[in-house]
Amino acid sequence: MTKHMPEPERLDGTLEQATSVFTRTRPRLFGIAYRVLGSVAEAEDVVQDTWLRWQGADRPAIANPTAFLALITTRLAINISKSARSQRETSIGPWLPERVGTGTDPALEAERGEALELALLLLLQRLTPTERAAYILREAFDYPYAQIAEVLQVSPVNTRQLVTRARKHLTTARRGPIDRAEHRRLVEIFLSAAQTGDTAALEDHFAANAAGPFKSRGRGAMRSAALHGDRVA
Repeated sequence: MTKHMPEPERLDGTLEQATSVFTRTRPRLFGIAYRVLGSVAEAEDVVQDTWLRWQGADRPAIANPTAFLALITTRLAINISKSARSQRETSIGPWLPERVGTGTDPALEAERGEALELALLLLLQRLTPTERAAYILREAFDYPYAQIAEVLQVSPVNTRQLVTRARKHLTTARRGPIDRAEHRRLVEIFLSAAQTGDTAALEDHFAANAAGPFKSRGRGAMRSAALHGDRVA
């Protein structure tokens, strides 16, 4: 028995029907834009621009509205990604995508997870351990330079230089060897820190990679204990 695919919905040109189609398709459009841009705000802007273009389109002449909207969204997102590349070299940009509340949308959550894993993989390939630590703490967790310097046991001036070099190296095509176990560990502790706000394990990880294992409980553990009023031996 031959199965026939359902015919794409034909539009009558009314704004009410256009709004209905767009509302149903919007989660997919946001997912497309977010995967390209890695930014919630920019993805929302792209979806809004898509809506404006959808309003002005000759909708009754469009055979497949869903495909049309997806195509417009993809083109807009790629254009923004290309035009904003130089400005985004100094921001979190495509290297560390923002966390987004995906609610009950498992597809979007999976896309976000894949984007984060890829971003951290690129950081492992292109940055030294100290550059990577300084960059992540500064760009993803908004650490002051002095606090990063304390974690890595370098001067604040050197910390600024590390972040600057990291931003520069992220624009190059260099590739270094990847330790898959290290990649998995970095993804795990990054997600834990982002979700809970407790960065002690992340600090300890970076400090150990930058300067070797500490004989004490670790800088992150000591800082966490101090913040919570615990006694540190």
